Amino acid sequence: MTLLPEPSAVPVSSAAAPLDETIDAPGGLICPAQGIFDRAAVEAGLATAFDAAEDNRAKRQATVATLSDALKAGRATIATALATDPFNARAAIRSYAWLTDQVVMTVLMVARDHLHPLANPTEAERLALVAVGGYGRGEMAPQSDVDLLFLTPYKITPWAESLIESMLYMLWDLKLKVGHASRTVKDCIRMGAEDYTIRTALIEARFLDGDETLFATLRKRLWSELFKSTAGEFVEAKLEERAERHRKQGGQRYVVEPNVKEGKGGLRDLQSLYWIGKYVHGVREAKELVGRGVFTADEYATFRKAEDFLWAVRCQLHLVTGRAQDQLTFDLQVEVADRMGYRDHGGRRAVEHFMQEYFRQATRVGELTRIFLTSLEATHTKSAPMLQRLLRRKRKARPPYAIKHNRLTVEDEKGFLADKVNMLRIFEEALRTGTLLHPDAMRLLAANLDKIDDDLRSDKEAIRIFLDLMLKHGNPERALRRMNELGVLSAFIPEFEPIVAMMQFNMYHSYTVDEHIIQCISHLAQIEREELIEELPVASGILKRGINRKVLYVALLLHDIGKGRDEDHSVLGAQIARKVAPRLGLKQKECDTVEWLVRYHLLMSDTAQKRDIAEPRTVRDFAKAVKSVERLDLLTVLTVCDIRGVGPTTWNNWKAMLLRGLYKETRAALENGLEDLNRDTRENEARKALREALTDWDAKDLRTETQRHYGPYWQGLPAAAHVVFAHLLRGITDDEIRIDITPDADRDATRACFAMADHPGLFSRMTGALALVGANVVDARTYTSKDGYATAIFWIQDAEGHPYETARLPRLRQMIERTLKGEVVAREALKDRDKIKKRERAFRVPTSITFDNEGSEIYTIIEVDTRDRPGLLYDLTRTLAISNVYIASAVIATYGEQVVDTFYVKDMFGLKFHAESKRATLEKKLREAITAGAERATS
Repeated sequence: MTLLPEPSAVPVSSAAAPLDETIDAPGGLICPAQGIFDRAAVEAGLATAFDAAEDNRAKRQATVATLSDALKAGRATIATALATDPFNARAAIRSYAWLTDQVVMTVLMVARDHLHPLANPTEAERLALVAVGGYGRGEMAPQSDVDLLFLTPYKITPWAESLIESMLYMLWDLKLKVGHASRTVKDCIRMGAEDYTIRTALIEARFLDGDETLFATLRKRLWSELFKSTAGEFVEAKLEERAERHRKQGGQRYVVEPNVKEGKGGLRDLQSLYWIGKYVHGVREAKELVGRGVFTADEYATFRKAEDFLWAVRCQLHLVTGRAQDQLTFDLQVEVADRMGYRDHGGRRAVEHFMQEYFRQATRVGELTRIFLTSLEATHTKSAPMLQRLLRRKRKARPPYAIKHNRLTVEDEKGFLADKVNMLRIFEEALRTGTLLHPDAMRLLAANLDKIDDDLRSDKEAIRIFLDLMLKHGNPERALRRMNELGVLSAFIPEFEPIVAMMQFNMYHSYTVDEHIIQCISHLAQIEREELIEELPVASGILKRGINRKVLYVALLLHDIGKGRDEDHSVLGAQIARKVAPRLGLKQKECDTVEWLVRYHLLMSDTAQKRDIAEPRTVRDFAKAVKSVERLDLLTVLTVCDIRGVGPTTWNNWKAMLLRGLYKETRAALENGLEDLNRDTRENEARKALREALTDWDAKDLRTETQRHYGPYWQGLPAAAHVVFAHLLRGITDDEIRIDITPDADRDATRACFAMADHPGLFSRMTGALALVGANVVDARTYTSKDGYATAIFWIQDAEGHPYETARLPRLRQMIERTLKGEVVAREALKDRDKIKKRERAFRVPTSITFDNEGSEIYTIIEVDTRDRPGLLYDLTRTLAISNVYIASAVIATYGEQVVDTFYVKDMFGLKFHAESKRATLEKKLREAITAGAERATS
């Protein structure tokens, strides 16, 4: 058994060779070795410089100058070759490591032979230069650290100390990021036993130059005194480290801005498998794990492919940024995709095709990890998960299955494959027995996906099993996620395959499309398990009263299946649902309902978030579209799950309040008749509620308050706001500005109410003041009373989407007051603050402006769908004010970098914008304001 890698001064491989193979000649570099580092030229240059050097300082300077040029030229040569062949990462990272070797060994040669020569070195004056960590593996990205171990036999002598110091100064002057340690063999053993990071680095130790016998001693003693008897504890430590690393990186494989090195499914996960494989199995190369039964040959090929891809991405990241950047941020995703040759096609951007491949590779890394860890459990090197150990009991599996190491596997492969339905039945058996799938079973499924054909897709038992996986066992996400990862889901529903690992290039969605769907179904299951009653009372109540669960689950499974094409995904998804739903055995009425839900799955969300629910026609039109309480119930639950499935922070009380309000109003309209939805009814109820809330007011003041407002004021605001404004307006004078700013916990927002004498452009100035304090407006309404006072209410959130902390309210109030008094000019003050962050500039959001004269009885609705930025709302409202447009209310819906600002407006005569010419002129002005603001925000 080979204990540790053999030393090699030239850690390179051919482009086709695995990363962990070392050879003695640089023939496998990405380009000819001489083009990367011309040793003869460097030696000649140093010889000439040393002849003219007057002292050691001059020699050091000459060394740094010569090697700096060589290093720069070598890196440029590798980068040029990689640009031509961007996926040839193996050869590239070996080339960078080989170039670094040449530089480091040349520095050692200069320090040892020219700066600190020894005529007769003693036994103690021996030194081995050792590469450790990733550099020890011979794998380097353009900006990787250079980790070095200066190994000595005993305590460091003055000669060794001087030599090491001279080397480090030269390496630092070369701008290399050097991690270094000076230790004896004994130190390495002791510190490796105490620190797993040091121990891991020593696993990768590779001899560079110096005393090779000393390095051989270290290698031998590491195995016999440290590695040999500590495999179990090392494995547990690395897995604990891995779990903590994943937690810091977001805890999931589908983070929208993944870390290529440290994230889940990233390079570090593959390297962890390699470290453990070396430690436990004593292998030099990952391919040797095939012989040990850990991986099959196909799985090792997957290992290689994933590693190639991730290294290619990491190299490009370093080249783009010029630093050790491993976070694949939005702006860098676009640049890397372009460098790697991805192009726009099929209705999707190049970056989306690139990130889909990234997430597919990350998923494969996860599969390899599961296989590897199960193999360790089988040999008792790794403990089974605690929950499994606590709950372990003998579970009997039905033939042809068996429980092996507490995981479900196939005992009789021939019998299993004889019945194609078993390709689905095994997932049902896993849920029934409460076990995870064994890697052997996963391998068998992956190797026989061709058995999932049209006959199986139409098989009644197969359909029953598939639906039961969602409807019967209480945890459908587990089965669906595993089916998806193994390719079974897209084989059984081929229409699902295009959205597997499909990234949506925006800041709104936290998951890939397939994972989003599984998250949605997971939330539905949680509601059914009554885990979210307090948080989701309406959806929980709907499910408790009874609903067609089959329709709901199938609709959720298919609601985004049309994404990634040129067509509207809701329309295309409905067309797909028309084919898939009957195939899943649904009755005609159920199929029609599924198709309708998929076609209109955004209707309730859009209505609640982009329209004024207080407007009677909003509810009336929505009720007409839904038609029945049954569809309303289904759509409400689907909408809740869809929003919650977007990301962990997407759902909040504001959205919950909007949806509950729309559901309540629409259900009442459907049950009692649409004629109940009228302005007079709402107005009378609102006045009555105010009188009941102000019982301590005298009759005269109360009569003044109830008669000073027009109808829309009473219809458009909640009763609590009427009470606030009543107090603000009581006794107000024309020169006063009265403000009430209060956290509104029920809406996850801060409520800001203003009362003052009305004048043109006031609404715009208020939005400017709020923009200056970094407030995000989520809803706003403004009304002018009969006696000339403006009442405006804004619901705002901070940059994180939360209500403002109480401690921040005084500053918020102060800035607003100064702006409204004219002490601060919002337009000027916003110039430096209205900026889009660099990492967010890669998003494309086309601007769409629509005018709707039918959605409200008395207002024209202007909907502006465009790129969000801090000063956008101010620019839009200022443009409308300059154009003499009266804004009654503004509804703001933000979806990551995209925002939809909806304004309910009238012209200066109090009329709708009926004339096409007026609408065209106004649209032109709005577009000009958006364009000018966007240019300012990105300058």
